Amino acid sequence: MSVVVIGLSHRGVDLDLLGRMTVSEDDLAKALTDLQSRPNVGEAVLVSTCNRVEVYVLAERFHGAYDDVREFLSTWSHLPPERFADALYVHYDLDCARHLFEVTSGLDSAVVGEAEVLGQVRHAWERAQETGTAGPALNLLFRHAIEMGKRARTETSIGRHVASVSTAAVAMAADRLGSLDGRRILVLGAGAMATGMVRSLAGSGVAEVMIANRTWEHSVELAEQVNGRSVPLGDLGAALASADLLLTGTGATELMVLHTDLSEVMALRTGEGLRPLLIVDVAVPRDVDPAAGDLEGVTLLDMDDLRAFAEAGLNARRGEIALVRELVNAEVDRYGAVTSAREVAPLVAALRDRAELVRQSEIDRVASRLENLDERQRDAIEALTRAIVAKLLHEPTVGLKEAAGTPRGERLAESLRHLFDL
Repeated sequence: MSVVVIGLSHRGVDLDLLGRMTVSEDDLAKALTDLQSRPNVGEAVLVSTCNRVEVYVLAERFHGAYDDVREFLSTWSHLPPERFADALYVHYDLDCARHLFEVTSGLDSAVVGEAEVLGQVRHAWERAQETGTAGPALNLLFRHAIEMGKRARTETSIGRHVASVSTAAVAMAADRLGSLDGRRILVLGAGAMATGMVRSLAGSGVAEVMIANRTWEHSVELAEQVNGRSVPLGDLGAALASADLLLTGTGATELMVLHTDLSEVMALRTGEGLRPLLIVDVAVPRDVDPAAGDLEGVTLLDMDDLRAFAEAGLNARRGEIALVRELVNAEVDRYGAVTSAREVAPLVAALRDRAELVRQSEIDRVASRLENLDERQRDAIEALTRAIVAKLLHEPTVGLKEAAGTPRGERLAESLRHLFDL
């Protein structure tokens, strides 16, 4: 069996396709149960974020598990496999671990070093544990991955400066507008992404922050953090008419702002000429109709623009990437050593049990000839025979553990099973 990741990310697909592939928080438990029910999947964790959709499984059979996951993705996205199959990447065992460690370290993010992904991966793992689809193999992998993410941010400066999608979205808006001083900002949503953007606005000199969200109580709570005001979702158009900037990053599965909505809004923004509106939509799937960017006076920026902006500001952290990769290499080696030891442990135990059975059988066979021995002599024989067995097994045990996880280790393991009938 192998630990395998099959997925697609911002690096290989466009935003529209990635949006179609995402699994919502509400559907996550059902999706995990579906995954584990498939014939070649033993364990499963599903990571679905604005940057990636990745399925981690313990594969009973590699090719069978790949087919199972591809069919799962097709079912949940309502897309034929040929629509996305060429974009899928696959890593297994240590390469799977290396990929996940790079994800939690922020090396594989649109904004290199961003911290949000670590919480997203932890949440995905916790949901799998709650659902019962994460077992010993994936628990070990994700435990190392979370530790790797923490080390990257405490032992290097990879997370310095702009290091989250939400903060990068605000920084990009400020860069595009020249400044946020005196601007009226409307934030759509009140989840983790929106909260991060709102907190990034603190101290930026904005004139007003408005929060619109489906759940009124959540928008009120978030608005209070920045002395802003909550806006009923039904009044979104009126709020947009007065805003200079719309920041949006909800978890909705359908468009929240349509082309027709913005067309009507821009008609209200005449005054002394057409007042421009900047929209930064970092939701995946999108919150804002892409066609809205064609409207006069509207500038629409999305995750593709954010990636370009983040790349331009990467030089400040570029030197840290090599340091993080060194940590990843070390953590992969440590993970490999632990998994290898776990794999050979049952075989080593079986070998020692067989040797102990033979030793005890031989002592029992000559028991009648030892009847005249006193307790001290019996103890000496017991200690002597145990020592002989231990010395005979020492070299095979060490050799097996050292070679674990390699082709030589597999040959040694198979030889031991055959020679000792284990």
